[in-house]
Amino acid sequence: MQQRYQNLKIAQRGVIVSLAAYITLSLLKIIIGQISHSEALLADGSGNVTDIFSSCAIMIGLRLAQRPPDENHQYGHWRAETLATLITSFIMLLVGLSVLYSSVSDFIAGNKEVPDIYALFVGLFSGCIMFGVYLHNSYLAKKINSDSLLAIAKDTRNDALTSLATSITIIGANFKMPWLDSIVALLIGLTILKTAYNIFSDSAFSLSDGFDDELLAKYTNAVNEIPGVELVHNIQGRSYGANIFVDIIIWVDPQMSVRESHHITEKVESLLRRKFGVLDTDVHVEPWDVDYELTRPNELNSH
Repeated sequence: MQQRYQNLKIAQRGVIVSLAAYITLSLLKIIIGQISHSEALLADGSGNVTDIFSSCAIMIGLRLAQRPPDENHQYGHWRAETLATLITSFIMLLVGLSVLYSSVSDFIAGNKEVPDIYALFVGLFSGCIMFGVYLHNSYLAKKINSDSLLAIAKDTRNDALTSLATSITIIGANFKMPWLDSIVALLIGLTILKTAYNIFSDSAFSLSDGFDDELLAKYTNAVNEIPGVELVHNIQGRSYGANIFVDIIIWVDPQMSVRESHHITEKVESLLRRKFGVLDTDVHVEPWDVDYELTRPNELNSH
């Protein structure tokens, strides 16, 4: 358990790296975007502003998630991390709509200003920095199994691609295609909205106790291989941040002693923890009902 709290602190350090990069690059892009008349660079900078707020929300969530269980939170405060991720999706949604409105207005108005060429170097520089941050945080996220840090890493990767795309539009605008700038700003806005939707969907799924059916199937198959387990009758899983909790009902021989059945539950808990990283498993033992299995095979096979 202590290692999991330590992982939250490691995730915080990764968020700090992203936050420092976002603050620096968003200021640079917005200032240069204004000076060089680049709508795409301004849109890219606005996207980084949302990332600043998102990173702050994740930092708060990670901090709250480190609180130990109490009377009102028996499973701990792990979901604070997921809740913070959900909040970031709403922030990104608002900024994405703002960027869309600005780009469409400029396109309809026929804005023909050509971005200065030095905006190109800002885009290239930002893209390289963001890709480096993505590699750093992606490595950390996979190492400590942090969904929030992985989400930030993926968003950083999108920012890197966006910055490089911005550079391409600046080149195009200087080759008598200034309309390309507004088009890319529009695409950036849509990208922000798509990212916001994906983050919202994943967070809402987790907060509503949704769980991956494929993982449940793997858990079921593994537990069914344990000697003494006649059948996994029912299994449910839920996520609290990066932590997995499983409730499982197994059928055993009705003639088995309490001591023997308890020993099997310990094997189930150990297997799921060791092989799949399940933090907590609640195992309920019931006597094997052969008649039920024969009359309701479809229900049993679905678990």
